[in-house]
Amino acid sequence: MDFSLSPELQDIRNRVRDFVNREIIPLEADRANFDDHENIAQAVLERVRTKVKAAGLWAPQMPKARGGMGLNAVGCAAIYEEMNKSIFGPVCFNAAAPDDGNMRLLERVGTPAQKDWWLQPVVDGKVHSAFAMTEPMPGGGSDPTQMLTRAERVGGKWVIHGRKWFITGAGSAKHLMVIARTSDDTRKGLSAFLFHADQPGWRILRRIPIMGPEEHGGHCEIEFEGLEVEDANVLMNIGDGLKATQIRLGIARLTHCMRWLGLAQRAMDIAKGYVIERQNFGQKLSQHEGVQWLLGDAAMQIEVGRLLTMRAAWRLDQGDFAKADVSMAKIQVADTLHKAVDTALQLMGALGYSKDTPVEWMYRYARQARLVDGASEVHRMVLATHYLDEGEHFWRWGV
Repeated sequence: MDFSLSPELQDIRNRVRDFVNREIIPLEADRANFDDHENIAQAVLERVRTKVKAAGLWAPQMPKARGGMGLNAVGCAAIYEEMNKSIFGPVCFNAAAPDDGNMRLLERVGTPAQKDWWLQPVVDGKVHSAFAMTEPMPGGGSDPTQMLTRAERVGGKWVIHGRKWFITGAGSAKHLMVIARTSDDTRKGLSAFLFHADQPGWRILRRIPIMGPEEHGGHCEIEFEGLEVEDANVLMNIGDGLKATQIRLGIARLTHCMRWLGLAQRAMDIAKGYVIERQNFGQKLSQHEGVQWLLGDAAMQIEVGRLLTMRAAWRLDQGDFAKADVSMAKIQVADTLHKAVDTALQLMGALGYSKDTPVEWMYRYARQARLVDGASEVHRMVLATHYLDEGEHFWRWGV
């Protein structure tokens, strides 16, 4: 693949970078701009989003006909990185999880009616959304065959009972989808259902406290107590729930990588500003060999992550499923984000550990990267399976 960006895409990238530097990063310095869960406050978010729309940078992953920018995976890789140079960045452009992955799934497989009712308000930024799949033990997580939440046919509707947890965004979401068991078939036993938060038959049990800052709506434990869903709000077909999940999570894992690379770069940029000014034992910290080793290694790992992410994005754009490529990127970038932020904190010492910079925020946030959308160990299993199946073809060029 050609790693150069087209003039048009480079222009968009520069515009996003300038917007983030001018309009979003300055907001991080004032605690009044944070909500109670350490994200950007909703009122502030709405003001920034208005500016994003006016700048023509809204919803880059969605088609122009829906009010987005119509960028492909490579285009998103280039600009998502720039967005997440700020801890507030992606949500301001309507490119943050879980809405990002949910919009992509609905745009790809939703019916026209589902897109009008469920998708378009999310694209427009009028509502948040959530994807309810993960369950408490002994239910389904990385292994969806263990799914316990069930949907049964009663009186012409699907009636859902069960429990989910760590459902990102559920606390503020108005449009949700849930994966439930409709048969005991190993491959075709799950189905996906769309519903609105105002429908009866479900409730939020708690917003689960977590170690790091939270997305809007938190990470919730929810219970289904007879939620009724009509056939018109079945996503794809009955039995296609696993397929819908795979479609959604494939690209969602990679968009996480795109964003995390920007956050890793920002952490290193903050540390760089410190070490080139801070003097210790007669010379600048940046002149110490040990400091240079830390900087060089983190910079190299970020670049490795960028190359893996861009290759996976390119293969997706060529029509390849790129499952192994996405898993490689996910492992590398998750580790790299933690390494870069930890390096920045170490180089800055007590300042990095304090709340005077966003580095401690990033540190707490970064630990989740090796867990969300498949733990690193699961992705290593995926890679082993591909290698055992493909042999030498595992190291192919192209698609």
